[in-house]
Amino acid sequence: MGFYRVAVFLLHLLVSVECDLTEKKPNLKAEVLSKTGMDISELQELSKKDSTPPPIILIPGDGGSQIEAKLNKTDVVHYLCDKHTEDFFDLWLNLELLVPLILDCWVDNMRLEYDNVTRTTHNPEGVTTRVPGFGNTTTVEFLDPSNVSPSRYFIDVVKALLDAEKKYKRGETILGAPFDFRRAPNELSEYFIELKKLIEDTYENQGKRRVVLLAHSMGSLVSVYFLNQQSQSWKDKYVACLVSLAGAFGGAVKALKVFAAGENLGIIVLSRKALRTEQMTSPSLAFLLPSRTFWNSSEVLVSRPSKNYTVNDYEEFFRDMNYSIGFEMWKDTSKLLADFPAPNVEIHCLHGYGINTIEQVIYKKESNFPMDPDLIYGDGDGTVNIRSLQGCLKFKEKQKQQVYHFPIKGAEHMEIIRDPQALQYLVKLVKTDKAMEMLRHLGSLKHKNAI
Repeated sequence: MGFYRVAVFLLHLLVSVECDLTEKKPNLKAEVLSKTGMDISELQELSKKDSTPPPIILIPGDGGSQIEAKLNKTDVVHYLCDKHTEDFFDLWLNLELLVPLILDCWVDNMRLEYDNVTRTTHNPEGVTTRVPGFGNTTTVEFLDPSNVSPSRYFIDVVKALLDAEKKYKRGETILGAPFDFRRAPNELSEYFIELKKLIEDTYENQGKRRVVLLAHSMGSLVSVYFLNQQSQSWKDKYVACLVSLAGAFGGAVKALKVFAAGENLGIIVLSRKALRTEQMTSPSLAFLLPSRTFWNSSEVLVSRPSKNYTVNDYEEFFRDMNYSIGFEMWKDTSKLLADFPAPNVEIHCLHGYGINTIEQVIYKKESNFPMDPDLIYGDGDGTVNIRSLQGCLKFKEKQKQQVYHFPIKGAEHMEIIRDPQALQYLVKLVKTDKAMEMLRHLGSLKHKNAI
């Protein structure tokens, strides 16, 4: 009997044991003995010991963590802006700050400054930031602490898991690992130390149960980078699998559009130009530019009447926008996953498709560059291009661990974290892992009995 088929059998059997169906199924004892080599009383005892579902750590994407700030500034950009605050306040996401009159204050507090010597970024003078909620799920379930609906994030994932498995508990078996999403992995060394410790501690606290890393969007890339920094023995011991939701494995053309013209976050009254001032200072945006592994030099990504730009023309693209820092950040981040190395853990890759997604940024007039582009669309999830979403398939040729691919038609980039098919997949995954863990224990017990 194959390993997976036995696991499925055990999964159904676990339900029977938990629901005490043994008396209603007189042949169950014989079936258990023939397929597992164990008496049903032994398996009942095993099910009591090993019925804990796998712990899950949520790794958010770009914009998916709360950020708090404390101010002690000497100058501000507007008389309405605060110079000093006694304590930390909600900077992202705080919908009250994203209003036209005080948007400039938010931009000036949220933006980063690039140091060409250290090749890293820092907050403006007088601004201190921190990311709250590491180890819990609170700050990744909703991005605005007021829990208003527009800021909902991992809440539906957490609820689905809590409903499916009674032993799941926030902060113990479902945990969050938020980070400063403005930064790329080359500036997240402290975060990776904390993430590694969180994985190890969770493993120990949950009876040596390997951890499922559940990542969204850029979080998938951050996870791949993190896993490539760990030894194979460490990954085999602590990580059950990586689940990627809408992973931007090869970047997205939309990142070029944001650098050029900004993004108003779907709020019409907000100024793209003002928001662009903050957005273009984030190394993570450079990290998400289309990768040369996924786009070739013959494909035009940005077009003007006088010239075209491909993946080989980023230096010229940023120079023409008078923003050379963008190119410096790209140089810092493009090499992080340049060869697209496999994480060498089991991967479950879920993403949407069939939604118009920016494929090219076009300027019909020179005077429109860079703020007023026309957009040409192709396939994707509305944010990430299909070739990038399918990037996980490249790992099949690079690692021995399984890569499972589950595309969902019409699942938009943000909506996938509450899509019924995606949630159902996650629930089945943790239940199957639960059965697999029983099977591993079963194999260990049979080996001991044989000795």
